[in-house]
Amino acid sequence: MSQNLPNMLDKTIEKIREMVNSNTVVGEPIHTPDGVTIIPVSNISIGLGGGGSDFVSKNANANKENPFGGGVGAGVKVSPVAFLIVKDGSVRVMPMAVPASTTADRLVEMIPDTLDKIASFVDSRKEKKAE
Repeated sequence: MSQNLPNMLDKTIEKIREMVNSNTVVGEPIHTPDGVTIIPVSNISIGLGGGGSDFVSKNANANKENPFGGGVGAGVKVSPVAFLIVKDGSVRVMPMAVPASTTADRLVEMIPDTLDKIASFVDSRKEKKAE
């Protein structure tokens, strides 16, 4: 069997290692003028696949390798998950909200704002009646 496919996989994995390292998961700290440090935290997903085959040549010679055909593909997805906020010696985690993908999700997201608006409307009506 040809050694071309393992070599292609090794090269691809090497390139992924160059792109994705520990700084990709926990990013470089960002320092603000007012003393706050923000550290991004991400999730990484990697997909890798490859395949190949040695072809039998009609002009096969016992001393020659058969022709090889193959390929390798990879994909990397980096998604922000949260930010670590460091201020005055305390650390707070600020999670990233996942965007709503369905109508039901959007409605659920709107409930707190709607309840706040209704409560403020009711409070303003009570104040007017009290006057």
